[in-house]
Amino acid sequence: MKVAVVSITRHGIALAGRVVAALPGAQLFAPDKFARQAEAAAPGAAHCYAGKVGDQVPALFAAFNGIVAIVSLGAVVRLIAPHLRGKELDPAVVVVDEAGRFAIPVLSGHLGGANALAGHLATALGATPVLTTASDARQTLAVDLLGRELGWTFEATHAELVRASAAVVNDEPVALVQEAGSSDWWTQHANGRSVPLPANVHCFKRLEDVDPERFAAVLWISARELPAEYASRLAGKRIIYRPGRSA
Repeated sequence: MKVAVVSITRHGIALAGRVVAALPGAQLFAPDKFARQAEAAAPGAAHCYAGKVGDQVPALFAAFNGIVAIVSLGAVVRLIAPHLRGKELDPAVVVVDEAGRFAIPVLSGHLGGANALAGHLATALGATPVLTTASDARQTLAVDLLGRELGWTFEATHAELVRASAAVVNDEPVALVQEAGSSDWWTQHANGRSVPLPANVHCFKRLEDVDPERFAAVLWISARELPAEYASRLAGKRIIYRPGRSA
């Protein structure tokens, strides 16, 4: 992840140096009036700007896929709001308070990796990650991250992702069918889970063993094409995961 670290205060810049050190390749952005402090905090990785921090947001959104802002949460919301395009396109944004006590994912928690970035920063800074996405708060399955650490890809519309996610977190019956790929996806999933697989997720070895009408969502891990007779029965409530050759 290519990360920009943004700070607008003298004390925040000192913390920003620790953040840059914890994220290889990260770059620090600070007001030019704090140029000396910024270079001292992040030697060779400091960039200073004139004018308002809000004027830097478009360029940061275009050049980086992760932004760590040592700025108040409310201010960050106002700064980024005019530039949001969609969860598949927006960068991960994490807010860290100036005391380094909390790491708060604000934008693109799952697909963009903000939750994972917050977790990494929490470890590096001794902070508390504040994860508000339902799947992370409840330590349950995040359908848009399943197998991501193993290199899996998925096929689903936005509406299907929303429906499957809601089914998981609302304890509706979900069928998980694994016909291919590594079987250790749960312990490797979404930065690691230490709890058992949720009781509402029912596991199968073949798609043909599933009665789609019994389930609010079907998660199918397979290398084969979707059988024609299942296409209409699974319409709107299936996610297809494609493991790589060695995953």
